[in-house]
Amino acid sequence: MKPDLVIFDCDGVLVDSEPISISVLREMIRTAGHEIGEDVAYERFLGRSMASICAALADDPGIEITADQLGAMRERLNSRFRAELKAIDRVGWALQALPMARCVASSSKPERIALSLTVTGLFPLLDPHIYSATMVQNGKPAPDLFLHAAAQMGFPPEKCLVIEDSSAGVEAAKRAGMRVFAFTGATHARHPAHLERITALEPDLVFDNMADLPGLIGRQ
Repeated sequence: MKPDLVIFDCDGVLVDSEPISISVLREMIRTAGHEIGEDVAYERFLGRSMASICAALADDPGIEITADQLGAMRERLNSRFRAELKAIDRVGWALQALPMARCVASSSKPERIALSLTVTGLFPLLDPHIYSATMVQNGKPAPDLFLHAAAQMGFPPEKCLVIEDSSAGVEAAKRAGMRVFAFTGATHARHPAHLERITALEPDLVFDNMADLPGLIGRQ
């Protein structure tokens, strides 16, 4: 059954941002006097909001992130996004080729989503249907954000398809009662451990070329 609404995550699905985000996050943790390896950072924090990341870090003995450190991290991240961020290859074409409604549901704050989509030229293809984890009580892997996006767009969960790159996002989509395609074409998704985590969650389909998306939806 073809969906009536396709819900896109942003980071790692529309824009190839996760290597930048994880790098800046690890820098912030380092300034707090601790070290977290890249693989561990991806496993623990990929697809999660900054609020949930800070809550998770607070559970680690001795790690305390101050408001000043968090503010400096956001400034550094925005600066690197403006200088380095790229759209996922062929995602603009794929968005325009889809005949059904589409929207964004991201763990990032609205300002960061807007920056990411503006820098990469994707903003006009998705505005104003952009939803952030700041709009709901619980971020991914809770289903709240996807359910909120579907309700705002006027579609029931069973008519929605989510495009996600993270374990947290795939879990959230399934808990929302939506079908989910796992996208593994972003830079960070090439790590074997990431692919193992994603496939273990049994998404409806795994694909790595965004240009294939319209055809894949058409065959489902």
